Amino acid sequence: MSVKIIAEFCQNHNGDYEILREMIHQAADSGATYGKIQTIFADDLTYREKFEKGKIVDDKITIIKRPYKPEYDRLKTLELDYEQHYLFIEDCKKYGLKPLTTAFTRGSIKRIIDLEWDTVKVASYDCGSYPLIEELSNHFKHIIISTGASYEEEVYKTAEIMNVKDHAFTFLHCVTVYPTPLEMINLKRMEWLKQFTKSVGLSDHTLVKRDGVIAALVAIYLGAEFIERHFTILPSDQTKDGPVSIDSGHIKQLVDFSYLNKD
Repeated sequence: MSVKIIAEFCQNHNGDYEILREMIHQAADSGATYGKIQTIFADDLTYREKFEKGKIVDDKITIIKRPYKPEYDRLKTLELDYEQHYLFIEDCKKYGLKPLTTAFTRGSIKRIIDLEWDTVKVASYDCGSYPLIEELSNHFKHIIISTGASYEEEVYKTAEIMNVKDHAFTFLHCVTVYPTPLEMINLKRMEWLKQFTKSVGLSDHTLVKRDGVIAALVAIYLGAEFIERHFTILPSDQTKDGPVSIDSGHIKQLVDFSYLNKD
């Protein structure tokens, strides 16, 4: 089984399509399988009062602090419009990457299904968004679903939806802590996910400066079919996700390691 590497571009392009094009080029040249963007827009955000100040109980964060206005302003400068989605797909094809996006809202589905990709990603927080998953499964051949922020019953229910439809899907193990300490990575959970689908993998958010790609290498050894990692061509301090983002050399390392286990 070959390992598929997803280069998650996220907003590491800083809203500059020329940077994104170079990311596509370098990720493809390094051996990545997929290049991924996110179909997300500032106007899709919802104001939630509890997130304005957050909440800490006994020195533990029980509600994250993410004020609406700063997040709206940040995301607004990083959006990729649907014309740029089209350009992204064309550039991925040009350089030999499979294009991929994360769909965050049902409202975006009618636009993205008109574009040329057969696989779509669902973020951890939406593993329990059953109407979204149901609708996506009607339009895409393969759905990749992260499970990091999900309750076990949500994983069971989503797997049931996909298996009833006899639909191809992948579950990615993920720990929704940025960055993820190695002692929290819990890679054995991939084995638990295999009861639902043979296609499992890791969405890895460990700190690159400290841990490199250790977690992803072990995941490959343990049978991961997919590895997703944020990818950047900029210095780590120039994007929000820079500290958990790998570069071309790291992708080559993952690809080379994946071939060691081949017959």
